[in-house]
Amino acid sequence: EPWILDVDTSVKPLFGHQEGAVLGYNPAKQGRPSHVLHTYFMANTRLVLDVEVRPGNETAAKYTMPGLWHFLEDLPRAAWPCLIRGDCALGNERGMGEAEARGVPYLFKLRQTSKVKRLIQQAFCSGDWMPAGQGWEGLEDRLELTGWTNKRRVIVLRRKLKGSIALAMEPQLTDSSPQLELIEIQEGVVQQYEYAVLATSLTDPIVALAQHYRDRGDAENIYDEQKNQWGWGGYTTHDRKRCQIMARIIALIYNWWSLYVRLAIPERHAEAITSRPLLLYGVGQQTRHGGQTTLTISPMHAQGRAMEQVLSSVNAFLLEVKATARQLNWNERWRTICCWTL
Repeated sequence: EPWILDVDTSVKPLFGHQEGAVLGYNPAKQGRPSHVLHTYFMANTRLVLDVEVRPGNETAAKYTMPGLWHFLEDLPRAAWPCLIRGDCALGNERGMGEAEARGVPYLFKLRQTSKVKRLIQQAFCSGDWMPAGQGWEGLEDRLELTGWTNKRRVIVLRRKLKGSIALAMEPQLTDSSPQLELIEIQEGVVQQYEYAVLATSLTDPIVALAQHYRDRGDAENIYDEQKNQWGWGGYTTHDRKRCQIMARIIALIYNWWSLYVRLAIPERHAEAITSRPLLLYGVGQQTRHGGQTTLTISPMHAQGRAMEQVLSSVNAFLLEVKATARQLNWNERWRTICCWTL
């Protein structure tokens, strides 16, 4: 099945003298040493494929890409993703060049450098904007930045900021300004926009590419769940190797629990903060009669009636797997589980 690989990083602040606890990019706790979690996700499934723990000052793409390509090269070529998505950390010559050399399509965001800002200013005066969904407009162009080996397809996206009324002025652009402020007057109301620029090797239309990148925001939900509900933000060991082992163990158990909960609630992803009380708070009683073992579970949750149906559904699936498991190899068993859960 075609699938999308999301690549992202997250900062984990540290409060001790751990290996690799150095100062780096840490917006939440500035000046605090940290580790960086370089993570690969299977999009739309909430599954973590791998995580690599690096020192706090190694947030750049050059530290992400070696582990990423090592992970992919261990897979058969037919199992590679149909698309790699990432933020502006990967939107550079190294990230895009290595993806092109391996024939993997990509969709990365670009930093708003001076040349990218000039591109936005040129696009601002154009009348070729197309609807890109959810209030966004898009425009396609070709761009070659300093250090790039060739021109690449870029998509300029903009969206009106709500309630942004300012004095009328001509569009201004300065290389030193952190934000690009371009405004226009429509029916006497001053409109101000926010912008994003994407670089891609795909040939899909603008509206599809814009939606692809919006879907990438789901990776932030996984980080939030892993840190606040599973332990990525809490465990501490003295050396970095054990930190990485613990991060992978947590991710593996998170994947197991996500698959199990999908058996019970197939229509959506249920986070641990709600699914644990729902599925774990119960009293079990095991009885044996006539050579048969029966496990009776009495849910203690307020939604006990609904849980009876949920657990009965899981039980039916397990009985089906048990009845056919002897005729299936490991790949076929996993395919059966994934078809049921995903």
